[in-house]
Amino acid sequence: MKHAINKLILGGLFLSMVSCQKTYLNLTPPSTITDAVYFKTPSDFKSYTSGFYSQLMGWKSPYGGNSVYNYMDITSDLSTSSLFSSDIGHGTISVPTSDNRWNNNYGFIRQTNIVLTRAQSYTGTGDISQYVGEAYFFRANAYFNLLKFFGGVPIVTSVLDVSSGELQAPRNSRYEVMDQIVADLDSAIVRLPIEQNIPATDKGRISKWAAEALKAKAELYEATWRKYNGTSTDFQGSGGPSSNQTSALLSDAVAMCKDIMDNGGYSLWNYNSNTTLQDMSSLYLFNLEDAGSNPAGLTKASNNEFILYGVYDYTYRKGGINLSHTMQLLSPSRKFMDMCLCTDGLPPDKSPLFQGYHHTGDEFKNRDLRLLAYVDGTTTTPAAGSVNLNVGLSGYGNAKFIAYKYGTYRTDNQESQNFPIIRLGEVYLIYAEALYELNGSITDVQLDESINKLRDRAGVAHLSNSLVTTYGLNMLDEIRRERAIELYLEGDRFDDLKRWGILEASLNPSHCGMVVGGSGYATDFRNSDGTNTSNYTPSTYVWGEEAVLTAAGTLNCVVIDSHQNHTLTKKDYLWPLPSDQLSLNKHLVQNPGY
Repeated sequence: MKHAINKLILGGLFLSMVSCQKTYLNLTPPSTITDAVYFKTPSDFKSYTSGFYSQLMGWKSPYGGNSVYNYMDITSDLSTSSLFSSDIGHGTISVPTSDNRWNNNYGFIRQTNIVLTRAQSYTGTGDISQYVGEAYFFRANAYFNLLKFFGGVPIVTSVLDVSSGELQAPRNSRYEVMDQIVADLDSAIVRLPIEQNIPATDKGRISKWAAEALKAKAELYEATWRKYNGTSTDFQGSGGPSSNQTSALLSDAVAMCKDIMDNGGYSLWNYNSNTTLQDMSSLYLFNLEDAGSNPAGLTKASNNEFILYGVYDYTYRKGGINLSHTMQLLSPSRKFMDMCLCTDGLPPDKSPLFQGYHHTGDEFKNRDLRLLAYVDGTTTTPAAGSVNLNVGLSGYGNAKFIAYKYGTYRTDNQESQNFPIIRLGEVYLIYAEALYELNGSITDVQLDESINKLRDRAGVAHLSNSLVTTYGLNMLDEIRRERAIELYLEGDRFDDLKRWGILEASLNPSHCGMVVGGSGYATDFRNSDGTNTSNYTPSTYVWGEEAVLTAAGTLNCVVIDSHQNHTLTKKDYLWPLPSDQLSLNKHLVQNPGY
């Protein structure tokens, strides 16, 4: 029993550091350091807190055996792959014996509590406030992770031992956990330096702006969860919110974003004016390394968009996973393809610029530049047999995160681009969504200072109230559309669908891919008389075809993942508590439905 408790609460697994500086990367993991030799000087606090950075999501998951790809929206409604058979998007989650998302986050919390406890007794003359701020930040980050996975969890703010009564504490409500997250981030914000004051040797360490960005993200998440889900996912016996905090959370999220936008000094990575990049800023931003990582010779030093990110370096910390090979096999869905706008700012089903699906490259014409950047699509008529819709594939490939000149410039496991966690683009999206959720409206000026900056980079006309009114659009839907497109494969889609209360409606229908054709609608895959061309071999495709409402009307599309495989219900909004924790602590209550 004691061994199991030690593993849960007292243990902490910390990987290599995230800075590209060699000394930063090779510091001793905090879990191997004792109080007797540490916490005497600011350098001790700095070294110890440097170990916290492995808690951030990166090219290797901080949860060990759980693949990072499962946290990149792989089996969402926007993308899937035959390489992954995940419970996450299918509604087949069962109670595990153990769960590293629980174990590791509590290990992380213990490490931050050690720093905060030792800081209280620190008698040195050097300033340790930055490192105390980092401890508060990472504790908040761990609780935010736990909130998203499990809902309410036990709150621990002190260093426990095997006799501590808190080990048998009941779950706190999600509302109490959110209060703790906000309090910790407020404590971090007043202590952390602004990005402009962090020296080059420490780039990648947490700034005040990163703490504000995480706070805004958490506040929008929780405010919309409460608005659209209420208490429907609360465990039995959970206390409700002490007050209706939704408006306060949204208002503060707006304020956090505005501070970053006005004072953070960040800017979108927009090099579309550089003709060698051919308007592909949204492609090269995500594989940016040294000058060899793009045709313009730009390096990571040119990136002033990432606010919170995992730092990687070809010499000191490679990504170490089969990134490019795996990512190019992902399949953007029909839903994602039709979600991307035409250059006039209209959905393809409303735009006169949309060219249809008759030829493989037609649907890429006059479209959002992000569609061209993210999707590895064929833009010329395929040769006979060249487009074979194999089992599990949609007919499209993915280009996002794949190394430039993959196979020569970078080979498998060698990619070393930084891992984006929160960037300025997302701050713009949080700002716009929080404003609309707060007020039920958003002005054109507010759109221009947020979402429309993203549309400028994407070559898409501005979103405006008049556009929405003239074409019968819904402003909130358009804000959500922008978020889905901009943050494609960056790990937010499942959380977004949950907090909006539309997970089941979004994931239970069949996930479809390439348009094959329809009655009288000829494509490169099917003639107008209904016979197949040599480019398409339907017998190899396990789930066949399905009639889908596309941007050109109801047409047959290949099915990537059939509705027969999806049985999501409200219980799937949260993960089950692992059975070993229920055995260790009899006061824990399982989440509804498990």
